[in-house]
Amino acid sequence: MGNSLYYGDNLDILRRYIADESVDLIYLDPPFKSNADYNVLFEEHSGERAAAQIKGFEDTWTWDTTAARLYEEAVESGGRVSESLQALRTMLGTSDMMAYTCYMTPRLVEMHRVLKPTGSLYLHCDSTASHYLKIILDATFGKDNYRNEIVWRRRQGSSSAIHESNRFGNVTDTIFFFAKSERALFFPQYNMDDPSYRAYIERYFTHAEPDGRRYRDADLSNPAPRPNLMYEYKGIKSPKNGWAISREKMEQWDREGRLYFTKAGGIRRKSYADELEGKPVQNLWIDIPPINSQAQERLGYPTQKPEALLERIIAASSQPGDLVLDPFCGCGTTIAVAERLGRKWVGADITHLAVTLIKHRLQSQFGPAIAATYRVLGEPVSLPDAEQLAADDKYQFQFWALGLVGARPSQTEQKKGSDKGIDGNIYFHDDPRGKTKRIILSVKAGANVNVAMVRDLVGTVTREKADIGALLTFAKPTRQMREEAASAGFYTSPMGGKHPKVQILTIEDLLDGKGIDYPARSQRADLTFKKAKRIVAEAQALPFSALVPEIDEE
Repeated sequence: MGNSLYYGDNLDILRRYIADESVDLIYLDPPFKSNADYNVLFEEHSGERAAAQIKGFEDTWTWDTTAARLYEEAVESGGRVSESLQALRTMLGTSDMMAYTCYMTPRLVEMHRVLKPTGSLYLHCDSTASHYLKIILDATFGKDNYRNEIVWRRRQGSSSAIHESNRFGNVTDTIFFFAKSERALFFPQYNMDDPSYRAYIERYFTHAEPDGRRYRDADLSNPAPRPNLMYEYKGIKSPKNGWAISREKMEQWDREGRLYFTKAGGIRRKSYADELEGKPVQNLWIDIPPINSQAQERLGYPTQKPEALLERIIAASSQPGDLVLDPFCGCGTTIAVAERLGRKWVGADITHLAVTLIKHRLQSQFGPAIAATYRVLGEPVSLPDAEQLAADDKYQFQFWALGLVGARPSQTEQKKGSDKGIDGNIYFHDDPRGKTKRIILSVKAGANVNVAMVRDLVGTVTREKADIGALLTFAKPTRQMREEAASAGFYTSPMGGKHPKVQILTIEDLLDGKGIDYPARSQRADLTFKKAKRIVAEAQALPFSALVPEIDEE
């Protein structure tokens, strides 16, 4: 399977497109309404509520007909998963927490199916639902295949750990590590940047070669009597039990300058600090700060995780050429790190905003040529496809349409209705004085468009002091609409050239590759999406320390 990016429900994608035992590593960071009142999550509901579609960052899982159906399907499948889910239902009832558990269960079952026997899964969550997910993971993977509960300190600053009146502050996330079988690959990780490791080097590696290379002198005597290793070397008698190495090895180390001759007339070996791998990484990860407001890799996505976190996971449980899957890929951190480390990848997300962010991120980090190395599936590729998406979900249609012209949505779906007529923005530079310019966009999913909508856009451009406005619509503009747009005049760029102040593009235009007419449509001048750090081809494997962002002391 080649590199693939899917838009859609990951359960459907897993079942339709991902073959049995085809994936080497899965990392998932499923969203959850962690900021909800804990007790509210356990209130019981009837199953009559209309199923709410999961969108963006709403993290809304409620007990409704969809949750009830997922529960029945899992129970009827039998086995340990069925038994575990029934036990949870007895305890949780028809609560939102149970709905979330029912949502996750079939997805975890499918992930187990697609993993190779040598594969592993890392599930990232917080304390709100971690213990319920662990029960389902035990039932799905088998308790013998549980490897670790990794605790990641996701917050650093003192203010983020302010205690509430009745509990300690929450500053950690949980990452459950499960193997598919005993054959699962694992490569121990080491950290040379750990403060305790650096202190160890400073304390014990007190000698230095003329070139500054640090070393410590270590014992060369044998712990048990070895008559065959009792020999004199350069006039120095062997220790009581003999040397730890043969005469040939002693001569070799002497030639290599690895022997330390003490003032008391003994011989010890030189142990060099730069030959150590570092401190072994345990299951408490406090050395990877979160994405802070100043971090270069910050892209503005609410649940973005640091690249260093994914680098450690990918390096520990996969090899170059292996296939990495992230079924909740968000802004694409897993995908970007997998690409940089030479892994194949598959990502899926249910929002077009995420898919758009990932495409921009890959281009920013690896250059335009990266687009030819992966495929995007599930996005509309024809007018009927676009019409269907608009009918199914007008907000996802809006995200998709904005993505076609490289615009960023002006809001997430948590703030629906507060856009003041602005659905998206494009920012660019064409001014040598450095002033940022703005294009505002209005997206109309319906077939009924008229001149009043153009007039409203003209007014919004004026009110917002924007430089250009664009209306994206299904219907072809009428003559009155074109005339109204033309009456707005032109934007004159300091770089030279005039561009229509108000533009109308149809969805058919966008599918044909037509874009908004504005100056400096280059990656350098386009400021719409925050650019990820560019990865140069000859230095793609950055060291761990280079990936750790500065600590945010908020």
